[in-house]
Amino acid sequence: MDTNYLFLAFQFTSPGPIIFEIGPLSIRWYGLLIASAVLIGVSLSGYLASRRQIDPELIGDLAIWLVIGAIPFARLYYVVFQWESYADNPGNIMAIWKGGIAIHGAIIGGLIATLLFAKIKQIPFWQLADIIAPSLILGQAIGRWGNFFNSEAFGSPTDLPWKLYIPPERRPNGFESYEYFHPTFLYESLWNLTIFALLITLFLKGLKGKHPLKSGTIFLVYLLTYSLGRIWIEGLRTDSLMLGSLKMAQLVSLTAMMLGLFGLIWLYGLKRTLPDIVQKSHPSESE
Repeated sequence: MDTNYLFLAFQFTSPGPIIFEIGPLSIRWYGLLIASAVLIGVSLSGYLASRRQIDPELIGDLAIWLVIGAIPFARLYYVVFQWESYADNPGNIMAIWKGGIAIHGAIIGGLIATLLFAKIKQIPFWQLADIIAPSLILGQAIGRWGNFFNSEAFGSPTDLPWKLYIPPERRPNGFESYEYFHPTFLYESLWNLTIFALLITLFLKGLKGKHPLKSGTIFLVYLLTYSLGRIWIEGLRTDSLMLGSLKMAQLVSLTAMMLGLFGLIWLYGLKRTLPDIVQKSHPSESE
């Protein structure tokens, strides 16, 4: 097979953000992927909850809290660090279907919602966090393809075989003459799928082993591994949210990675349990 053909086979070109239109109604890939990630995540988390003797219906209730907490925070986080793009067009602040959400904002909002839910329902927070973590990383893997369809969140120019074509109107300032860029959406999606496989393996093996995983382990491994990959991938991007001269995603990821590492040392090095919002021990909680 011709080498040039092989190279072309690896090039990515978005078909556009819209799947189809019915009159004024537009069905977008971004919204479809987010909705799919939520539905898959709820089903998976319900299954994992049942494996830990937690009522799966609670996960359905928690999902509503997560959506209410995560999506507004994801948008708010993005808008705050891109305020110059919205200051003169405040009407676009609510146009989330056009893209522009930050996963770190979603995680922060989701954590707050989970903490409140755990307190009200009197379920240990770390139990819930362990159950949600695999679904969260899988949802991130799915959601990254929304960036592909929107031609956003790409990296620096490249001529690698798996390069991503970006249309002229989507190219950042200073890169107008370049056609192909690193498909960082793909890098992160593949990285997230690898983490998903790791978390599911740990979760299921932890149920079968003589020494069950301690509560919080799965979520801490998620924090550590996702953040490790995000730091590297973010270094390739040209559209990062900035705090002065620092890339916010790298700064937050470094903090999360340190928290994950410290938490694992706390659990297994110092052999202690993580502080929880619910003081009363849950019958199914692993120690």
